[in-house]
Amino acid sequence: MTIKLNLALQGGGAHGAFTWGVLDRLLEEDDIEIEGITATSAGAMNAAAIKSGWVQGGNEGARAALDAFWQSLSSLGSLDVLHWFEAFTPSPAFFARTVERSPAFLAADAMTRMFSPYELNPLNIHPLRPLVEEFFDFDDVCSEHGPKLFISATNVRSGKIKVFSGKDIGVDPLLASACLPTLYQAVEIPDEKTGEIEAYWDGGYLGNPALFPLFYETETSDILIVHINPIHRDVVPHTAIEIMNRINEISFNSSLLRELRAIDFVKRLIEDGAVSRNTMKDVFIHSVMDDDLMNQLSATTKLTPNRQLLDILKVAGRSRMDEFMAELRANAGKRSSVDLRAMFS
Repeated sequence: MTIKLNLALQGGGAHGAFTWGVLDRLLEEDDIEIEGITATSAGAMNAAAIKSGWVQGGNEGARAALDAFWQSLSSLGSLDVLHWFEAFTPSPAFFARTVERSPAFLAADAMTRMFSPYELNPLNIHPLRPLVEEFFDFDDVCSEHGPKLFISATNVRSGKIKVFSGKDIGVDPLLASACLPTLYQAVEIPDEKTGEIEAYWDGGYLGNPALFPLFYETETSDILIVHINPIHRDVVPHTAIEIMNRINEISFNSSLLRELRAIDFVKRLIEDGAVSRNTMKDVFIHSVMDDDLMNQLSATTKLTPNRQLLDILKVAGRSRMDEFMAELRANAGKRSSVDLRAMFS
């Protein structure tokens, strides 16, 4: 029996390699069909890789495309300030502390606090643009076949979320979804309805990822969320870097938690008989996360696609998905496998 599933992929820079591992394991299952994928930032890159690879070669094509994308990303030396880590495999916590204390990071961090990307990078050179342009075939990414993609970005002027789908997905929407405003100039994209040029920042501010497109544009009720921003931390941050890191995590989880609260509210209305199941969609939420691992990392490691770190994250993602597979099969189409109220309360 085929299990239909929607995916919700969080953004988080290099930490998206955890999602790579989750997807790599999931795609080994021939009886699981992915109907829709909503994604932001690194999640959007993973989604585009899945779609383009799947169109060319099914599940194995999707796995190969994911591997090739992350290998290409790790080869962008300008994004990795610690090449010497390739000589050994440090623990995630050691890696994070080393990145935070590296002269290159400290200098870059100081510069971004004093100058904007418009001042530091007036030519608007984006290190990811060549990779996105060369790697993705957008005829495949935008194909009517395979999973439906929903890519989120934040409209700078309106402060509202923009969801790109279908033929609207291209190089600029992918870069917009991953545009951190302290590092990159806003990505400008013409609005087809108004003809005006709109500026976009990272979609994680308003939807990390946005779940609502899956309610209206897909039939399946099961949503698997892949978390790469830890929801809970036991230790209260004290240093400036720790505080900024926790602010980053909280802000990039807030929109998702609001949507989960709304889903729980609707589910209670349905369970109490206040609304008919035919009136509102009953959604089943499943999630894969590794907060223990992510708590060892920080916002700084999101910006460092070191090959050793990416491999650690991929292995962790595969392991988590493998552990969760039996639970997913037992609950898909019947019930949520997570306690929503415990997650957002």
